[in-house]
Amino acid sequence: MRSVKHLLPVAVAAAVLAVSACAPMPPPPPPMAQCNAEAARWAIGQAPDPDVVDRVVRDTGSRDVRVLHPGTPATMDYRQDRVNIDVNERGAITGIRCG
Repeated sequence: MRSVKHLLPVAVAAAVLAVSACAPMPPPPPPMAQCNAEAARWAIGQAPDPDVVDRVVRDTGSRDVRVLHPGTPATMDYRQDRVNIDVNERGAITGIRCG
């Protein structure tokens, strides 16, 4: 016959599993922000100074921004939470697009 001492590790393991199964699950991550470039069309023709860039980010609902001057290297990855501000050689915003 087995003694109670041999069953103790099994009982402890079962109790730990039972308690961990009742632990609350962490909340799901918040949905990614979706960029809405149309909301910042007002910026076309303006200089991309910090105030304008901040407002573009806020108005588009983006989490990230890139200000792209002619010749600026940029990755080709698409990110739905990023707004791109295209600037011409004279320093004026020529386009607002997501990605």
